[in-house]
Amino acid sequence: MSTPISSIRNLGPAFEEECIRAGIPDAETLRGIGAHEAYRRMLAHGTRPHFIGYYVLHMALQGRPWNDCKGKEKDALRAQFDSLKAETTPKAPPGIERILNEIGTGARR
Repeated sequence: MSTPISSIRNLGPAFEEECIRAGIPDAETLRGIGAHEAYRRMLAHGTRPHFIGYYVLHMALQGRPWNDCKGKEKDALRAQFDSLKAETTPKAPPGIERILNEIGTGARR
């Protein structure tokens, strides 16, 4: 018997839909792979990266309130999130910055 992801405190139906789209069908699977790997899979399947969602997931799987993440713990999670985001975000094609600057698409890069 599988348990819905939305049964985990702080994780609602929208988050559950993102997980299912990423191949994480239930709470047992989510707990088994852990927050970091789950979020990596979600990013790979089109979830937009958002730090709050990342640390809320960590807190939820620990059974803690979403806003319990503070100080050094939050700083460490931010570093992990930034690293994950960098490895999963598509890179701009070479030369795109020069082209965008030439056609005047806003602030100089």
